[in-house]
Amino acid sequence: MQAVSKVEKLFSLMNESAELISKELNCTYIEAVAETGENLFHGDVLQEDMSEITKRSLEKKYEQAKISSYEKEEIRKAFQLVILKGLKEGAHANHQMTPDTVGLFTGYLVNKFAANQTDLTILDPAVGTGNLLTTVLNHLKQNQAESFGIEVDDLLIKLAYLNANLGEHAVQFFNQDSLEPLYIDPVDYVICDLPIGYYPNDVGADKYELKAASGHSYSHHLFIEQSIKYTKAGGYLFFIVPNHLFESKEAPKLKEYLKENVIVQGLLQLPSSLFKDKQHAKSIFILQKKGEGISAPKQAMLANLPKFSDKSGMQSIMKQLDSWFLENKK
Repeated sequence: MQAVSKVEKLFSLMNESAELISKELNCTYIEAVAETGENLFHGDVLQEDMSEITKRSLEKKYEQAKISSYEKEEIRKAFQLVILKGLKEGAHANHQMTPDTVGLFTGYLVNKFAANQTDLTILDPAVGTGNLLTTVLNHLKQNQAESFGIEVDDLLIKLAYLNANLGEHAVQFFNQDSLEPLYIDPVDYVICDLPIGYYPNDVGADKYELKAASGHSYSHHLFIEQSIKYTKAGGYLFFIVPNHLFESKEAPKLKEYLKENVIVQGLLQLPSSLFKDKQHAKSIFILQKKGEGISAPKQAMLANLPKFSDKSGMQSIMKQLDSWFLENKK
């Protein structure tokens, strides 16, 4: 019989406690996930409208959890699983969490670019539940990162805040429309799984160079412009973009804007097997904001990534990437 992993054990506890809270407080499962995350962080049952029986049952579960005995990645993965269950059950059905493998690979790339930095600032302007940001933070080597997350949705940002708290990450969160002015200084790194679609606020879009000539503007184009605005000169941006990014009628304007403001460092096409529909396949687009003394690489990092489970294929790609860094990032 296969032993239960620590992640599975913690997931079961989070799941059972969320179900208890959902039933007791008559709230959705995903709302109960937020409540149980808060309880786990504080080591106590914080909800006042709770029967004594349920309260004792929850206290027993939290005591059994021994949350301090878990690694940050184990906590993140378990919390991610209960969030995924909640998202699938109806609330925020349109919100897609960034796949773990993509988060891990983004973390690897940030590490490589940040190899010579000890302190850095990171922004995720579409932080959602915080899964991409906390994955990257969990895998940063030697670096002290000051992080920021922006999210317009009240519940998602609460989940992101709990995700960061449980993983002991100091992240400042802002519950606002990411395309309005931000209350942060420019950062060293931006990571973002771009929200794809139209931005309904035409007045707000009017401030952007990448606004559409007519009708609603593409929110993903505006997110790119906003992110570049809040990046320091020489800073890096890692966007998870649709493969068809440059196929729309607005693409020429986007290309021209990028040409003027950034240097393309790389485009890594993610394995199509990660996506249910090949039309929704994505890539990691790596940019560097132009600035004094910033020069383009001899050649951009271009690759089609194999399945992450293909060990020999991944080893080959990693060797290619290592060679690229040796040649271009001395």
